[in-house]
Amino acid sequence: MTLALSFHRPARPSPVLPVLAVVALLALPVAPGGEGGAGPADAVSALVVLFCAVRLLRARQRPLTRTAALVLGLPVAGLALAALHAVSPGAGITGLGRYLQVFVLVPAAVMLLVRGRSDFRLLAWSVVALAGWQGAIGVHQYATGTGASYQGQDIRAVGTFGATDVMGMATVVSFGLVCAVGLAVGRSTGRGRALAAGCALALAVPLTLSFSRGAWIATAVTVTVQLVLAGLRRALKAGAAAVAAGVVLVGGFGVGTTMLQERFDSITQVTDAPDQSVTDRYTMWAAATDMWRDRPLTGVGLKGFPEHRDGHASLALSSGSDTAGAGAAYHRQPLLSPHNMYLLVLCEQGLIGLLCLAGGWLALLVCALRGLWRTRAAGRGLDCALVACGLLVWQLVDFAYADIGGPATVLTAVCFGLVAWWALAGTDRTASGDSTAVPAARDKVTGEAALR
Repeated sequence: MTLALSFHRPARPSPVLPVLAVVALLALPVAPGGEGGAGPADAVSALVVLFCAVRLLRARQRPLTRTAALVLGLPVAGLALAALHAVSPGAGITGLGRYLQVFVLVPAAVMLLVRGRSDFRLLAWSVVALAGWQGAIGVHQYATGTGASYQGQDIRAVGTFGATDVMGMATVVSFGLVCAVGLAVGRSTGRGRALAAGCALALAVPLTLSFSRGAWIATAVTVTVQLVLAGLRRALKAGAAAVAAGVVLVGGFGVGTTMLQERFDSITQVTDAPDQSVTDRYTMWAAATDMWRDRPLTGVGLKGFPEHRDGHASLALSSGSDTAGAGAAYHRQPLLSPHNMYLLVLCEQGLIGLLCLAGGWLALLVCALRGLWRTRAAGRGLDCALVACGLLVWQLVDFAYADIGGPATVLTAVCFGLVAWWALAGTDRTASGDSTAVPAARDKVTGEAALR
């Protein structure tokens, strides 16, 4: 006679909970007038890396495949070389630490802590929730005239990031919208699809009120790519819903103001009649290109753009940008970067650094797209594929108009981690099911065998 006993182990908490803490801390307000240095979320991201390292030491397992180690470690070579050519040892160490945090350490930690598609979706939904919180604050700022200053009126939606980081809320809301679109069109049925679609439509409002042309362009390109990758039928349905929502927002609620119309029109006027911000950007782009010509292979060193800017910029460059509103007094913010990630890397790290960093991004994109085609054959995990591909496409497009900096940069690192998981590990696990199911089944078999 065999006595059958049921054996259930208590569910272990997900290892991605520390990553959720990083996302949650970005909901806290930034001190008015802050210069965008390291914040609580950056400190917790360091703890996430430490937590991941401890787990790997305890498990005594090989953490990364050769492909993952090569792709994630590729930027280190260019960064180390550029740190040696920095204007000062302190600037080299600071710049090296920031780049490693955003593009190597935090993405690798997130990739290793995600156990399967359920953890991936949990992080994606947390980004949507953060975007909803920041977007709600931004809409309130626009409606009540308590946002950042724009053309003499405090109406620019910036969320909790303040007037000194006007791109912070736009970045967070864009990431949330991209995640929501991927979660919506990647699933065929379910309440989650309807909820994600509603979130995507709602997040379009604060994104519009951010007055960020670069975020608008990157989001429009990314959503179009996501819909095309999802299939023609879903793309047509989603496009029709977006047009209907736009008609309701503009016609029914009067979202389209004169300032917004002028901002939209200025996208096509950047060469004919550019405003001062566009002129400054073109001037800094030219200065960054000129720096690269002086040192084409190694660049001027990490954190070197501000030191060499005045020696290469023309007289068309203004002394800085005006910031005010959102709880902060008037401040003249210096222009310390070219607002183009590719040119920033090119002038500070040279051709070697750009090839290493952009080469890793290109490898992630190729692996992510390859995984998406494999997912179509497997018939599951399309939502994760669309979220990962969307996040990477958005970042690559936005890098043509912006660079890293500010409290929201740590969210960029988390998103790179989601992309890395899908591109380098998630596609294999999708083909055989969620990885979390395998250890659970193995533990159950082992437990029953021990009791017999």
